[in-house]
Amino acid sequence: MDLSERFYDALVYATRLHAAQRRKISGAPYAAHLLRVAGVVLEHATHEDEVIAALLHDAVEDQGGGAARKAIWERFGEQVAKIVEGCTDTDQTPKPPWRERKQAYLTRLASAPLSVRLVAAADKLDNARSLLSAYRATGDAVWQHFHGGRDGTLWYLHAVVDVLKRSERHALFEELERTVAELVSLVLPASSIEAKPTGANPRADSACD
Repeated sequence: MDLSERFYDALVYATRLHAAQRRKISGAPYAAHLLRVAGVVLEHATHEDEVIAALLHDAVEDQGGGAARKAIWERFGEQVAKIVEGCTDTDQTPKPPWRERKQAYLTRLASAPLSVRLVAAADKLDNARSLLSAYRATGDAVWQHFHGGRDGTLWYLHAVVDVLKRSERHALFEELERTVAELVSLVLPASSIEAKPTGANPRADSACD
């Protein structure tokens, strides 16, 4: 798949849109996450719109809501806008309660087109990898960054894997499953994640998006 000028336009647009945003654990520019997610999608994409949407997957949720949605539709087209919409947790301010949002997102993801599920899986894979690295470095102190707490965050990642596995077999979904399993075995070596988190502390928004 060749990349057109649309991709390069999206690359500049996304990095500028998120220029003031930082990753919650590392403090790195948010562009690092966007580039990693786009890189994963690029290895699995069937068309350029999926890669562009990967760069823009957090734009509506974090950088403008409806205005960002309209701008993406006008600038990059309907297909990109629909993928971004499918990956959007919420565009409401303030955000709805954590558990409510995550359950609603999981329900939507279960019936989402493959393009949405690919970008969502890449997003969660990068989050899981970052969390795994941070947990190895700081241990349980890492959970202070996550509004779902330890149990809520692990439940959510595990639930995303379950939803994706029910849809179809895909190398990206399997990689996400392996990464989440590695994280769970490190954090809870003698336990398994239940269908519902126990002891979670859901607050207004989530750091695991």
